[in-house]
Amino acid sequence: MTTTPTPIQIPAKLAPSYTIPLILIIAAIPIAAIQLWVGLGIGIFGLFLSIQTALIRLEFTSTALDVYRSNQLIRTFPYTEWETWQIFWQPVPILFYFKEVNSIHFLPIIFDAQMLRTCLEYYCPQPNSD
Repeated sequence: MTTTPTPIQIPAKLAPSYTIPLILIIAAIPIAAIQLWVGLGIGIFGLFLSIQTALIRLEFTSTALDVYRSNQLIRTFPYTEWETWQIFWQPVPILFYFKEVNSIHFLPIIFDAQMLRTCLEYYCPQPNSD
């Protein structure tokens, strides 16, 4: 009898991704030339996401998704509470949504999107919907 190896390490820590914050900061420059306040707002939001990317980490354990800020656990989301999840806009993933029994959550993709999908499919497989 052969066993297949686990495709991911347990716990699985997602690497940060600065793609979205950098795109927002770069896009803010030409937008600011046209509309200063709009460009400034986009730039500040990009800077905020850069800081969050540096501080926030997601870790998939065997029982829950743990959220850390500067190596301190700030929130745990047990998989048993999850109803559904989705990653929006597949060409360039920008938003991660998941619904628990009593709440919904939206997170910008400020971590490795491919590893996020792999972990979600492993720990919280979606029911087949046709």
